[in-house]
Amino acid sequence: MISLRRIGNWVSTATALLVVSLGSVATAADVTVKLGEGDLLLGIPGKGPLKLADIEKWLADPANHVILTPELPLGLAAGSQKITGIDKNPLTKAKIELGRQLYFDTRVSADNTISCASCHHPDEGYGRQTQFGLGIGGQLGGRNSPVSYNRILSGAQFWDGRADSLEAQAIGPIANPIEMGHTHEAFVSDLKKIPGYVVQFDKIFGTKDFTIDHVGMAIATFERCLVTGPTPYDYAARFQPFKQFTAEDIAEFKEDDPDTYKAYQEALADTKKHPMSESAQRGQELFFGKRVNCTACHVGANLTDELYHNLGVGMDVKNPDLGRYEVSKLEKDKGAFKTPTIRNVALSGPYMHDGSQKTLMEVVEHYNKGGTPNKWLSDKMVPLKLTEQEKQDLVAFMEACTGSFPKVATGRLPE
Repeated sequence: MISLRRIGNWVSTATALLVVSLGSVATAADVTVKLGEGDLLLGIPGKGPLKLADIEKWLADPANHVILTPELPLGLAAGSQKITGIDKNPLTKAKIELGRQLYFDTRVSADNTISCASCHHPDEGYGRQTQFGLGIGGQLGGRNSPVSYNRILSGAQFWDGRADSLEAQAIGPIANPIEMGHTHEAFVSDLKKIPGYVVQFDKIFGTKDFTIDHVGMAIATFERCLVTGPTPYDYAARFQPFKQFTAEDIAEFKEDDPDTYKAYQEALADTKKHPMSESAQRGQELFFGKRVNCTACHVGANLTDELYHNLGVGMDVKNPDLGRYEVSKLEKDKGAFKTPTIRNVALSGPYMHDGSQKTLMEVVEHYNKGGTPNKWLSDKMVPLKLTEQEKQDLVAFMEACTGSFPKVATGRLPE
């Protein structure tokens, strides 16, 4: 029989790997918030457009200005040490709420028709189920809309990483002529005509003369709270340490170690409530195995290396999009684009930077053939020689990486 002490140590170590505490040691003044849960993104209580009195009442509550320490959900929590941006731009309920309003407000665009959510909508996996992003006047961009969730674990943004922070990304589309078509100056001027926004910027940032940088900080704060919940894959991973134990071991837990027994029961119940299919389990073995080696790029808690790779996508045309090269000017970066997360990827098709692949099966087929040959093709791209069943299994695993999104209010904006 495995000794109880060794079992306890093993489970404690495994749990620590799955749930990593954030930041420095908590103090009495710290307030921890579990991202992905509760009413954090549901807006100021009430119904209908936000009246100035509603906003002022909200801002008068000191609890809405306390700095929050985020706790990530199971799965993502293993990457907590990689949380980015909150040291310079701390989370508060008031700032999150201001960012939420700006994210869904079409008044960020020159003709009042396009919001951040127009290309990154909660109903479409925080992307858009169109090949390219749609801007004012029906203009189409040249790239697929990247997802806006799990950005709390990400530094550089956009497919080519041209924005060095989430704050910089948030304000980029506002001044893009084929997206929101504004200028930063004109946009800020328009915001200052809306009393409900003016009082929020004044209270949160200490100035009525706010700038576009303050806008970026608010939107980024909201976006950092858009995180994916636990998936069948995460629940299976949490239960994995218990698989080595016999019925006799479990009985010993029940008698001598109630905390470990409770953890076992909860982990078992969650795997039954959120099961992985046999196909998904086979796909997981392929995904993490040396032969298919998806984790050469899709690695870590968010299943992305946050780096740039040439997969050959779109490189067989006369003037291909050169991606990261346009930012870095490094020859090796020609045709390279940022690795997207696998989490909730089943909800955010079409795929790749150009939206050319409509389904996850098409994505698997592209990898299976080793990408499209070109001078800068990543050395990680090799023919995989997958069977039809293996292709289906990989898709099933990616679908098993789907978790919940936090509840969010898409309306309720300042009058």
